[in-house]
Amino acid sequence: SKAVLAIETPVSVTLAEKRVSLDQIIDLVPGAMLTFEAHCDEPLLLEAGGTGIATGEAVKIGDKFGLRIRDVLLSDARQDC
Repeated sequence: SKAVLAIETPVSVTLAEKRVSLDQIIDLVPGAMLTFEAHCDEPLLLEAGGTGIATGEAVKIGDKFGLRIRDVLLSDARQDC
């Protein structure tokens, strides 16, 4: 039903992830730098409920950050609805 499709859910964009020791977390100060293995041109992952739903690239929209979708990962699941 359309009422179910109107339910809002949080989404997030993940740039990169890595595991770090608690020592590194405790030592963080303003200006500290963390290096990630992801290349700056790699697509970003759009997630909803912890599940990747699309990939895209960062774009500037005025003074805001946006995501231009490159690939939808759940296209098969959407067609089954």
